[in-house]
Amino acid sequence: VQLQASGGGLVQAGSSLRLSCTASGRTFSSYHMVWFRQAPGKEREFVAGISWDGGTTSYADSVKGRFTISRDNDKNTVYLQIYSLKPEDTAVYSCAAQPKGGWGTNEFDYWGQGTLVTVSS
Repeated sequence: VQLQASGGGLVQAGSSLRLSCTASGRTFSSYHMVWFRQAPGKEREFVAGISWDGGTTSYADSVKGRFTISRDNDKNTVYLQIYSLKPEDTAVYSCAAQPKGGWGTNEFDYWGQGTLVTVSS
């Protein structure tokens, strides 16, 4: 499985953005999908996760209410909708595929290239 994130860019604070992560291969629906982000000079942090069937989601406390994760297994794509962007959301956002038994763990089978989101104040 190869993962490619897209949708980042330079945006103004308060605006919205939708990131996409598209997977190659036919096994996308077998994996939970997770979004991470890494801000300049900081460690990578968990942002949001969604179960293989989309029935369960999880969010970091720092993004609850502003970020929405969703997936379309027919399109092999997971999305991250971001509302009310803040300068502190500036980061490289990347996605990862987690095996079914790995929900809530640090076990990931595949990582994608990130997409940069820059929020200007």
